[in-house]
Amino acid sequence: MLELDPVVANEVRARALAWIDEFGPDYPGNVRTGTLGTSEEEQARFEEFADDAPCPALNPVTGLCDVYSSRPMTCRVFGPPVRMAEGDALGCCELCFVGASEAEIAACEMSIPHEMEADLLGQCGESGQTVVAFALVS
Repeated sequence: MLELDPVVANEVRARALAWIDEFGPDYPGNVRTGTLGTSEEEQARFEEFADDAPCPALNPVTGLCDVYSSRPMTCRVFGPPVRMAEGDALGCCELCFVGASEAEIAACEMSIPHEMEADLLGQCGESGQTVVAFALVS
């Protein structure tokens, strides 16, 4: 796991396991491996999956990320407007842009270094996509 204080690491792991226990039955993929499904139906289910669930890395007392220095790429780019792939629609956290026009949101678009992420995943021997809870218990 992450190089955290052992007490904090155990708390994060416990929250991740509790998250998986709660949301695993509806997970749109392989619950054993944490790999997201790739079918159209699974991808559609993922769009709304656990949207209101707090990330297990968030400290429930402080609201701060307990793994901030080691956070996954998705966390590093969450909020700003991004495109997951060329030609995709621009997506962003709606809470970051309350009252903003589409032009104002587009002006804040951030580029994701997909090549870097793919290279890092290759170095780790990982493939497929997952969610933070599964990454934390791996």
